[in-house]
Amino acid sequence: MVDAACLALSLWKRRSLSMSFRVLVCGWIALTSAGLAAAQSQRPEDLARGKMLVAPRETRDPLFAQTVVLLVRYDASGAVGLVLNRPTDIPISRALRGIPGSAKHTDTVYVGGPVELDTVMAVARSAHKPEGAEEVFGGIYLVAAKSALEKALGEPANPGGLRVYLGYCGWGPRQLDNEMRLKGWYVFDRSESLAFDTAPATLWSRLVGRTETQIVQLLRFAEPYAYAQRTRSRLY
Repeated sequence: MVDAACLALSLWKRRSLSMSFRVLVCGWIALTSAGLAAAQSQRPEDLARGKMLVAPRETRDPLFAQTVVLLVRYDASGAVGLVLNRPTDIPISRALRGIPGSAKHTDTVYVGGPVELDTVMAVARSAHKPEGAEEVFGGIYLVAAKSALEKALGEPANPGGLRVYLGYCGWGPRQLDNEMRLKGWYVFDRSESLAFDTAPATLWSRLVGRTETQIVQLLRFAEPYAYAQRTRSRLY
C-alpha cells in the first residue's frame, strides 16, 4: 500500500516537498491502509501472476474500459489475464453443452477477454490442486487444458468454486509493462475474495473508487503541511 503513496505523490511533483514531509505521508498511507484488502500500484515491477489489473476511469479502449483482470500467467514471454467482471446470462451447462459433467453446473460463464472467444478456460478455488491445473496463487488455480477442464466439471458441483471464461486477455513480451509505464492500469494485490467476488457487476467501481478515495484523502492530509511549508519558504 505504500505504493499508493508513491502514486499520489506523483501529483505533487510540481511542488517543493521536504523529505520529512514525504516520509510523513508514506507513514500515514501505511497506517491508514492496514485494514484494506488490496493495495494498488502503477509500477511495472509490481506485476506478477495472481495480481489484479484495474482499468483507470479514463480508459477509452472499449475492450478494457471498466474492467478488472486477473493475471493468470505472467513471465518473460508475456501475460495472460481473465476479465473478472463481465459475466453473461448463459449457464455453464448450456455454454459447454456436450462436455461431460457440464450439465450440473448452473453458474454463468464469463467473457474472459477479446482474444480467441472460442477458447475456454476456468479458474477454480480449491484447498487442493485440481488434476492438470496450474497454481495461480494460494487456493486459486487455472484450468486451461481440455482434459483438466473435463475433470474439473466432472467433480461434484461446488457453486461459486469454479468460474468458466470464454476468451482471454493477452499481452506479448513487455507489452503489459509498457502499458503500466503509460499509467494504463492499477495493480492490486492477490486476493481470493476478489477473484471470486460475489458482485462482479460492481467490482470495478468499488476498486477504482477505493483508489480515488485514497488519493483524495492523501491530498487533504497533505495540503496543510504543503501550505505551511510554502509559508515558511516565503518568510525565510
